[in-house]
Amino acid sequence: MDTNFAAVAAVLGRYFDGLYNSDTALLRSVFHPKAHYVSATDGTLVHLGMDEYFPIVDQRPSPASRNEVRADRIVAIEFAGPVTAFARVECAIGAKFFSDLLTFVFVEGRWQIISKVFHFDQRAQS
Repeated sequence: MDTNFAAVAAVLGRYFDGLYNSDTALLRSVFHPKAHYVSATDGTLVHLGMDEYFPIVDQRPSPASRNEVRADRIVAIEFAGPVTAFARVECAIGAKFFSDLLTFVFVEGRWQIISKVFHFDQRAQS
């Protein structure tokens, strides 16, 4: 599993870079095209496909362009078998601090995020 762990960690590195730079080309390389983006933080279910999510990322100023300090980290990676994994990660964009629960599948010869379920809290800005 060490090779798989390293491969998932590498995907997470690209995921964090894509978010920090608002780079949907990079994010497309880590998300499966049929992935789900889900949250209920505000009490209302948000459930988007990638064709709905990527335009949102394209329209927001990147944290990099605002010189935000990166706050991304991998909390845990677990495997449910040879082709299924789960990662809990944290990151920040603007005033929001995110806890992401990412599910991975190994298809087409690579690890891809198939679902992103997340919660965010508002954080103090300096």
